[in-house]
Amino acid sequence: MYCVRKVNDDYTWVGADARRLAMFEGVFDVPYGISFNSYLLTDEKTVLFDTVDSAVRRQFRENLLHALNGRKLDAVVVHHMEPDHTAELEDLALQWPELEIYCSTMARNMIRQFFGDKLDSRVHVIKEGDTLTTGRHTLQFVSAPMVHWPEVMMTYDQTDKVLLTADAFGCFDALNGKLFADEVDFDRDYLDPARRYYTNIVGKYGPQVQAVLKKAAGLEIAMLLPLHGFVWRKDLDYILDKYDLWSRYEPEEQGVLIAYSSVYGNTESAANVMACRLAEQGVTVEMYDVSVTPVSYVLAAAFKFSHVVLATTTYNMGVFITMENLLHDIAQHNLRSRRYLLIENGSWSPAAAKGMEAILEPLGWERLAPTLTIKSALQEEKLAELEAMAAAVIADLGKQGGEEEAPAQEAPARRWVCKVCGYVYEGADLPEDFKCPLCGAGAAFFKEVENKPVKKWVCKICGFVYEGTELPEDFRCPLCNAPASQFEEK
Repeated sequence: MYCVRKVNDDYTWVGADARRLAMFEGVFDVPYGISFNSYLLTDEKTVLFDTVDSAVRRQFRENLLHALNGRKLDAVVVHHMEPDHTAELEDLALQWPELEIYCSTMARNMIRQFFGDKLDSRVHVIKEGDTLTTGRHTLQFVSAPMVHWPEVMMTYDQTDKVLLTADAFGCFDALNGKLFADEVDFDRDYLDPARRYYTNIVGKYGPQVQAVLKKAAGLEIAMLLPLHGFVWRKDLDYILDKYDLWSRYEPEEQGVLIAYSSVYGNTESAANVMACRLAEQGVTVEMYDVSVTPVSYVLAAAFKFSHVVLATTTYNMGVFITMENLLHDIAQHNLRSRRYLLIENGSWSPAAAKGMEAILEPLGWERLAPTLTIKSALQEEKLAELEAMAAAVIADLGKQGGEEEAPAQEAPARRWVCKVCGYVYEGADLPEDFKCPLCGAGAAFFKEVENKPVKKWVCKICGFVYEGTELPEDFRCPLCNAPASQFEEK
């Protein structure tokens, strides 16, 4: 039985909820399901915007046929080639032999990779600024590379002022019959799933999200239609402001995330004492046992809060496995601008702090106090150190609240620039085993530059940000291959 919702007079939601998926993309648990959104425009031409995941193809097909009401499907716009949005593409092309497919150049190549060359004759390549008239509606295509794949496009309907946003502005959880964000208490019930969705799936690509937000600011938008989650038709500034904050890696809230891993409960006990000392002074605290809580939830909390306390036991002379996994995920998502404290435990040779520092170093986080090292269990003589750490956090939170200015940090002694993507590493030395957190290039691909102020240039095509002392004349954007002439200094 079909289950559709009208977006407006000409647009119909023909997607479906999936509640039997245990994991989304094989890594993110979705205990409350997830929606796969697809939208049909009914005009002189019928245009489908994206398809769905194979898990919900039957419901999608019933919805689509009902919304078409006997008409043929004229075109499909592919915004994003991930299979959770393209699983039905080949079958639709077989059912409607005259169906046309509109997508970016890179998406065309991916269609060949997924389906072979049988769809080549149907594909029309679109690029930034191209338009398509369907009758009453004029569709304008907007490039959005690396939000969060390089082939991504968005569509702006100039007639209805609708922006179809691909994976941007999405949210975990099934829709459960609702369609619009104003039909639910979004801030209470869905902000956490939306944050977890953004931080884990899109969070690494903050500069690219900023570029898309800049494009969106130049459009008159009445609705946002994402591929997961709710349609936004009211209070658009709410979700736009959240994306602006998240993509600048600015914390939403002055508070403390305490993430810990503990084998026999002793490290957990130290983390609990820290939480008590902070909470009794009115500090907002969230705690997670990273051996129990999936990493995606803890990463989202790290984006949310201004301060992070990491407590872990030593394991094989390094960082305990689950804490190490969390830290690598934080580093992979390039989370910046956090202040932190470390607590390490070890019965004979505590060594976890050194490993944690090595993973966090490229992010440029600011540590507020020396590491608290405990052996086996927290003892009375160590309480003073722990309380001093808590006091350092409380004092720093006061500074962030505007009571006084934080002292200026001294400039690092040396800088190295990644020759592949332009990432700038700062420190006393570049470790031999260092890997670029943006592109993964090894230390051999870094070049030391003079200790001049680092400047930023933004690609006017895709929003990629190059950082360095100078922009090389022969530089080409690693995302869209634009030349240096297409970059402007920020």
